[in-house]
Amino acid sequence: MPSRPRFGIMTAPSQVSYDDIVRVWQEADAIPAIEHAWLFDHLMPIFGDPDGPIFEGWTLLSALAAQTDRLRLGLLVTSNRFRPAALLAKIATTVDIVANGRLDFGIGAGSRPGHPLARREYDAHGLRYDDFGGSMDALDEALTVIRRLWTEAEPFDVAGHHVTLTGAFGNPKPVQRPHPPIITGGRSPRLLRITAKHADLWNIPGGDIDDAKDRSALLDRYCTEVDRDPGSIVRSMHIPVSYDQPQTTRTAISQAIDAGFEHLILGLSNPYPAGVAQWVADELIARSA
Repeated sequence: MPSRPRFGIMTAPSQVSYDDIVRVWQEADAIPAIEHAWLFDHLMPIFGDPDGPIFEGWTLLSALAAQTDRLRLGLLVTSNRFRPAALLAKIATTVDIVANGRLDFGIGAGSRPGHPLARREYDAHGLRYDDFGGSMDALDEALTVIRRLWTEAEPFDVAGHHVTLTGAFGNPKPVQRPHPPIITGGRSPRLLRITAKHADLWNIPGGDIDDAKDRSALLDRYCTEVDRDPGSIVRSMHIPVSYDQPQTTRTAISQAIDAGFEHLILGLSNPYPAGVAQWVADELIARSA
């Protein structure tokens, strides 16, 4: 029998004020129908004014973790290109402790090379931008290292193609054991193979439901190849919210649920209407059940 859908919200930390995001998250934290909340991970705007304001995702997530009590929370998804793996493991552990065990660890290879506004943030911050194949290999290595830092009781060394560590050790460990749930984001076959190997949840953007179903079936196949139960990976979808045409959003939600996606992230655009979290619960979640 299919699981009950779990709904959350996403507030992109760009072209918006800190106070507005805090307001929406604290309102959502008091509404049981909203179970999780998300930011994204970019260092420069990818929509709106290219020189507009944007917050660093993990720093903001830690602040929001300290100002909420119930919501599960995460980044949809961390760019593995931005931070060394061991540093990212330490950051995520800190947030999980601040959140008292509410972190969902979202990660992906990084921005698509065909998205100019996303690509520019690497040069602007002195960050390396690997080719597609290298970025996927680096993601696989990073996830292996991060899980070891979260779980292993003794220091260890790593001599990989992308990660080299000497005396690596994670202390303290995350609150969640054996570690926070891992959610990958993306649609490429390489990403899906990494998902089958490492992840507990997999997220794909909504919009093309037939493609999403095809990618989910491909993930099933990759799970079988590594002797893993495909049902052990929760299927997640990001669905943009239309304030003016809520029925459009409700239809997208129904299609996602029918396609087997049970973890639904409703993307809220700024400016956020007053009482937007309650509106999401009443107009979208309750009416999509």
